[in-house]
Amino acid sequence: MATTEQFDVAVLGSGPGGYVAAIRAGQLGLKTAIIERDSVFGGTCLHRGCIPTKAFLHSADLIDEIRHASTHGVVVGDPRVDMKQVLARKTKVVSQLAGGVKGLLRKNKVTTFNGKGTLAGKDSIAVTTEGKETATVRAKHIVLATGSEVRAIPSLKTDGKVVLNSDHILNLAEVPATMLVIGAGAVGVEFASIFLRFGTKVTLVEMLDRLVPVEDADVSLELERLFKKQGMDCRPGTSVTQLEVKNGKAEVVLKDKEGKETRATFDKVLVAVGRQPNTSGNGFAENGIKMTKETVDVDAHFKTSVPNIFAIGDIIKGPWLAHAASHEGIHVMHEIAGKALEETMSFLKVPNATYCYPEVASIGLTEAQAKEKGHDIVVSKFPFVGIGKALILDQTDGFVKIVSEKKYHEVLGVHIIGPKATELISPASVAMAHEATAESLANAVQAHPTLAESIGEAAHGVYGMAIHY
Repeated sequence: MATTEQFDVAVLGSGPGGYVAAIRAGQLGLKTAIIERDSVFGGTCLHRGCIPTKAFLHSADLIDEIRHASTHGVVVGDPRVDMKQVLARKTKVVSQLAGGVKGLLRKNKVTTFNGKGTLAGKDSIAVTTEGKETATVRAKHIVLATGSEVRAIPSLKTDGKVVLNSDHILNLAEVPATMLVIGAGAVGVEFASIFLRFGTKVTLVEMLDRLVPVEDADVSLELERLFKKQGMDCRPGTSVTQLEVKNGKAEVVLKDKEGKETRATFDKVLVAVGRQPNTSGNGFAENGIKMTKETVDVDAHFKTSVPNIFAIGDIIKGPWLAHAASHEGIHVMHEIAGKALEETMSFLKVPNATYCYPEVASIGLTEAQAKEKGHDIVVSKFPFVGIGKALILDQTDGFVKIVSEKKYHEVLGVHIIGPKATELISPASVAMAHEATAESLANAVQAHPTLAESIGEAAHGVYGMAIHY
């Protein structure tokens, strides 16, 4: 028999948007429920995305560092990849964090429901398990946080054996000799970078004319140069016109921007061409939730067309990033609790982080976007070759690029490619959150020797006065 419970707020989905929202709701004293269709909490990010991918990347970083250890006076044998242990460590990390999420929900008195949640009205969610309704969750406010899933492409059908998506590849039991990666967004370049360093001969194709196309053009060109330097076959402006699996291998036809076709055979193919929001089959449209194509329409406070229902994360327009979803969830719960935060969330001030080697990170406007918006700009680029800590690490490739407004030198964007770029973007994120100027960044004292000095040097460069280059 289905049970019915009443709450102040119910969250549908327990990814980084949903579980963070639920925890904050509990902290604010709201009686809270969270509904998750999987048996564990944490969503795609924790179980099939950010965390397991970065566990793989750390293994790749280690083996790459060991290969170059003799340069630093450390003599070791020839390293090899034990995929069984890579997978075991990935699973251990994910399990530990999943247990942590469950514990945090319990600590903050969030009532949990496992089962498929379907919006059944403006104040209720029906929970079903194995096709049977097991509970009805009623709430004054509902937060939709159902996330996204791998987008299926009919012409690039995955089989989980030879042709893989980003879910399949996380359980790959051996390192393939050759791999084709289709799509050079964050997911594609991360896996390309992982398996290149694991020892796979990698070909990376991108239909658009450059890798990581959402990033600044200078960063894209530098990443392509450095990938090629490492031995990767990079082919921007290239599409896959044919893909067939024969005798356990993938036979493909690649077409470049000039129309020239080439045939090639690969042991594995990774299809990394995007995700789609989980907005169908959840009762959204049937209960008055206005949508534009696949995404839910929301206002600046993430409120949907139904006043007491909010939506966050990958089901709305904006950056589909775990950290963005978490902050959206926090904003929503303060709104519901009557303790709205002073500022609405600006998507322009959400950092991007791509964990390939070298790392890529950015925030704000690219140089091209700033010009398109009519800004009179000053651009400064400072290379890591001028940073002592980068030389110590033997990681001098890449640069920090600052795009600033000319009159007051307000920072409009920061773009980094190089060592620890995903960590170095944090001070830029703080700077943009406070509408800081390049002068503010230049006057902030950075410890020496650190990679963070690159931010200050690039800021000095806005005024034509970088010190070490």
